[in-house]
This record gives sequence, C-alpha cells and structure tokens, in this order.
Amino acid sequence: MEPIMDRQQATELVRSARIRTDTSWTTLAEKVGEPVVWTTAALLGQHPMSAAQAAAACELLGLDEDVAESLQTQPTRGIDPAALQDPTIYRFQEALMVYGPALKELLHEEFGDGIMSAINFNVSFGRRAHPDGDRVVVTFDGKFLDYRW
Repeated sequence: MEPIMDRQQATELVRSARIRTDTSWTTLAEKVGEPVVWTTAALLGQHPMSAAQAAAACELLGLDEDVAESLQTQPTRGIDPAALQDPTIYRFQEALMVYGPALKELLHEEFGDGIMSAINFNVSFGRRAHPDGDRVVVTFDGKFLDYRW
C-alpha cells in the first residue's frame, strides 16, 4: 500500500492545474458548492474536503484520485513563516497589528468577556468600486464565545 500524497504536493498540483486550465477560484467554489474563501483555503491545504467536494474539484481540474484523497486528509493548519514576508499577507498582518487592539476593545464593549471564534467562522471577500480606486472588502464573521467558568 502506498502512502497518501502529501498535502503540500496536492496543493501544488491544484495550483498548477488551476493555472493551466485557466480555472478561477470562483468557478472551483461553484463546482464544490462552498463559499469561495473556504474552497480556496481548502484547496490550499487549510481544511479537509469531503469526498464529493474533492472529487468535484479534481474533476474540474483534471486531477486524479490521489490528489482527491489527499484533499480529504486532516491538515496541519498554518502557513510557512517565509510566506509571512509576502507583501499581501504582510498587509493583512499589519492591519490586524494596527487595528487589532481597537477591535478587541470594541468586541469586549459590545459583547463582553470573550473571543470571536475562528472555528465557527465565515470569511467573505469582495471588490467595491470607489472613486479613489477599487476597494478590497474582507468580512470576518465569527461566533462570539464568552469566557465561562
């Protein structure tokens, strides 16, 4: 019996196939039947997919069942520290470093002592026209979890 394909290798095959087939992340999300941010994260190795979801994505991309099998495994979540130097990823970090303390204060004022769940969580991504240049719109939508003793 051969081992299951490494998740990182499956991710690289997904990225390559997506580019070579000129398939958008949105098209993949529609085929998988999940939101685009979740689908993209799953195909980049951050969430396990169901057998049906993995099969749908691999069918669209022309990838075999070895990749689909890997996409169903439990991931080790996180990101390579080198990727944190990428300007786009760094700007998201910078926004949280600058506004994180204010958001924390506002969350506690509005909801009380607790946190926003990153497990019971949705992220939406969009674009909004603006006279000074198009705007990136990212919305975090997480369940409030109060601290309990």
